[in-house]
Amino acid sequence: MRSNIEYPPGPSNLIPYTMGRKFIQDPIKTLLVLSHKYGDISHFKFGRQDVYFINNPNYIEDILVTNYKNFIKSRGLQISKRLLGNGLVTSEGEYHDRQRHLIQPKFYPKQIRSYSDVMIKCAFKMCDNWKDGTVVDIHKEMAHVTLAIISKSVLGYEVKQQGDEIGKSLLTCMEYFNRLLMPFGELIEKISILPMNKEFQRAKDTLDSTVYSMISEHRKNLDGGKKEGDDLLFTLLQAQDEESGIGKMSDIQLRDEVMTIFLAGHETTSNALTWTLYLLSLHPDIEAKLDHELHTVLGDSRIIPTIYDVPKLEYTERILTESMRLYPPAWALGRQAINEHKIDKYTIRPGSIILMSQYVMHRNPLYFTEPDLFYPDRWTPEFKKQLPRFCYFPFGGGIRGCIGEPFAWLEAILLISIICRQWKMALEPGHKVALKPLITLRPKHGMRMLLTRK
Repeated sequence: MRSNIEYPPGPSNLIPYTMGRKFIQDPIKTLLVLSHKYGDISHFKFGRQDVYFINNPNYIEDILVTNYKNFIKSRGLQISKRLLGNGLVTSEGEYHDRQRHLIQPKFYPKQIRSYSDVMIKCAFKMCDNWKDGTVVDIHKEMAHVTLAIISKSVLGYEVKQQGDEIGKSLLTCMEYFNRLLMPFGELIEKISILPMNKEFQRAKDTLDSTVYSMISEHRKNLDGGKKEGDDLLFTLLQAQDEESGIGKMSDIQLRDEVMTIFLAGHETTSNALTWTLYLLSLHPDIEAKLDHELHTVLGDSRIIPTIYDVPKLEYTERILTESMRLYPPAWALGRQAINEHKIDKYTIRPGSIILMSQYVMHRNPLYFTEPDLFYPDRWTPEFKKQLPRFCYFPFGGGIRGCIGEPFAWLEAILLISIICRQWKMALEPGHKVALKPLITLRPKHGMRMLLTRK
């Protein structure tokens, strides 16, 4: 009986939907308060749903790695299926494993290195279009350039629609999903005349149009014997493994895979870059050390790095690592228990939600001294070696970890070095910076920066 269940400590459940209201107002603050007050594991009700908030790296490893088969992705990613379908991020079980096996070769190190030319060209083109003394929304700029990079390099397609249109459509979808996650959110979809349902459908249609254009162009080239590249979309079109349940993909299956790579492949990196450039603008001493490294590695005459420079850009990598500690692009993740599961002395019932937050874990003072301080120098090899595995996990982890993590690291390091070699940035006076925690951690009001050419 439920009355015999021993729950971890947590806020009172006497007032229904209290936690739901707190999450609507400020989910990150809510989780930080829970972690500070209740420690490694706490329990609360989200509507009628049992939720366990985990704030211990060993428990997180148990869920994501050791006993990963006992969990499925939670309601957040189930809701994301409205847009992503049954693509790699949202699929489960054997079907997911076969999808990953098919897609993984396009993210092997050798293949990723071949994408560096596209990354460099897109970044340089963006920087070349900027004007000295002007103000730009750097978040939009990062979204545009990372969208161009993932489309051209992995999917072999140059996006013809304006990046702003795609960006607005993606934001509309993410805000819509956030509404559906709230208590009573499932009722929203049932009232089709609500403006938010119509807005979501328009946004989805815009994104679908882009993805189906990619598929159509590739299929024409393939049918006409004009195979122009070895990109992922050609690989998917030519998949012949009938036993996989994936081979000879329908347009709907293709659409789901391409939509997932198209959106997930640029959204997280654009946010990571935005927060990194923001932090650099606040810390001129760290920016000066970055400049020194770029001058040392590239010399006085060269402004564009190559793939061979990346291993030498050690401080640049530390800056990115520290930025994603403070502002992880994926700020929380969830799992749902399939069977009973034991964490510490507590038994987790089937159907319960396990919630883990990179944002909270990355600021745990047990593992990071002065956790709110932007301090890239903390990331020495010795420091990294002594950290428990899941103290720092900006890309998730385990069998469901982000397939594009090596791609994102290379892309971000190249873009930081190309941008910061040429431009200095300062927040526009009066611009307010605040968090917007949707599926990813965005700046609520964009990130308006004054550009000064170096």
